[in-house]
Amino acid sequence: MAKRVLIVYAHQSSGSFNAAAKDAAEEVLAAQGCTVQVSDLYVMKFKATATAEDITGEVKNADHFRYAEETNLAWEEGKLCADITEEQRKLTEADLIIFQFPMYWFTVPAIMKGWIDRVLTLGFAYSQEKRYSQGIFKDKKAMLSFTTGSHESMFSSNGINGDMNVTLWPLQNGILHYCGFQVLAPQIFWAPSDIPSEVRGTMLEGWRTRLQGVLGEKPLYFTPLDCFDREKGYQLKPEVHEKHATKEFGLTVGIHLGLALPPNNQMKAGV
Repeated sequence: MAKRVLIVYAHQSSGSFNAAAKDAAEEVLAAQGCTVQVSDLYVMKFKATATAEDITGEVKNADHFRYAEETNLAWEEGKLCADITEEQRKLTEADLIIFQFPMYWFTVPAIMKGWIDRVLTLGFAYSQEKRYSQGIFKDKKAMLSFTTGSHESMFSSNGINGDMNVTLWPLQNGILHYCGFQVLAPQIFWAPSDIPSEVRGTMLEGWRTRLQGVLGEKPLYFTPLDCFDREKGYQLKPEVHEKHATKEFGLTVGIHLGLALPPNNQMKAGV
């Protein structure tokens, strides 16, 4: 069965390495029979701020406007503005979502964060009952594909920027996994602006090769929701904690039990 792919893309220049990576994904996946849609956020002039303007008509409480609650109600009533509903439609149809971007200040660019804030609304993308491994998008896959300004050595466990696995935790666990996505290992293009053109070409060829089988990849490991006790503030259940307390590494980058971080937990599947 043909798969549907959504590429959420954030770069200002069509001549950028990010544009080349986006084009490669679109081309290779389409050649496999996938239907590929691209949300080019800068071309779309996508609104990055989450405000009451995202709701058509009156809000429930204008004096104390709470975005999550108001957009949840608007989603239920079909009153979200058109640009949000269109992106939600694309996401609903997609089997795989690829976020393609240059890393800004150790995270996504503001326009992409705006897409996350405005499109992944309460009710549509998550709820108190449906999140993490039991999340709404548990049957979909998502991945980050991005460029860095720093070399790989600077994002190592003893590099000046710190371990990239730690940098990725808020994005991959706190956003993607939170909404239930099966998170594929990130595609990281290390400092493409600071290397020879032939090395950039090799990077792109590696990406093209990976894309041939990306739909069949296994996701990164995250601790399942049922390992936590809701009645005790979502702490790890005692039996889970005891089972892992004597091991060398913690469960994940974030849930480490005070142990050493599991190597490459946010960068490679199966570790």
